[in-house]
Amino acid sequence: MDARRQRVELRCGGTTLWWGPASTARAGLGEVRDSACTPRGWHEVRARIGAGLPATAILRGRRWTGRCWSAADGTDADWILGRILWLSGLEPGRNRGGVVDTFRRYIYLHGTAQRQKLGTAASAGCVRLAPEDICALFDLCPAGLPVYIGLAPPSSPPPPRRT
Repeated sequence: MDARRQRVELRCGGTTLWWGPASTARAGLGEVRDSACTPRGWHEVRARIGAGLPATAILRGRRWTGRCWSAADGTDADWILGRILWLSGLEPGRNRGGVVDTFRRYIYLHGTAQRQKLGTAASAGCVRLAPEDICALFDLCPAGLPVYIGLAPPSSPPPPRRT
């Protein structure tokens, strides 16, 4: 996740396999619980939620409500649509453990109805994508996939997966 460009990229080596516009936190980057910031550093996809649901399925508490979003539902709410890639930090003290734990902060990559805000910092901490983009990315991202969030490409490889 390139937070400077508000863009999610899926890479293999130096090749970009997929990319899409995104939206990180309007409060900026940071790791502390209740900060409403998007956490930096290396993470992994810990859980994948929503396989097979419609792209506009409304999720609450990581469960489908049985409803799908439509324009009549409005675009002002922070809807979680379609799919969730739930992140877990890989860097103890930075984004894992204590008050900086990404997983316990419920930080996801997820679909949003706020398409007009993609490309800008506008979320409450998660990384938002268009519903069809999160569905496409979901299909390409297995559990355990390393995810980097920062202002520039990572300068080092991901740390070992958590145990």
